[in-house]
Amino acid sequence: MMDAAALSPLALSLATICGMAVATYASRAAGLMLMSRISPGPRLTRFMQAIPAAILASIVAPSALASGSAEAMATLVTALTAWRFGNLPLAMCAGVAAVLALRPLLG
Repeated sequence: MMDAAALSPLALSLATICGMAVATYASRAAGLMLMSRISPGPRLTRFMQAIPAAILASIVAPSALASGSAEAMATLVTALTAWRFGNLPLAMCAGVAAVLALRPLLG
């Protein structure tokens, strides 16, 4: 086996990227193969339907709450607009407008 110190930085980066690509593909393929062989019940179906919202919240919440009060309030405006109207472009515009309006007021 080759020592990592013997590889150039470019070769090490490419090997890392290729390795992660293989790991990502393998995990997705395994999930698809598993789900094609089983019939999910209602409990598993509800669980799987909640995953996208949980992932989105885990990505958005830390950055929204760490940025400042104007950004946190704009996140709330964006979420409420998306929930009320079900229109993502409208929600995005409302969020940007809220940030622009709230930054001078809240700092």
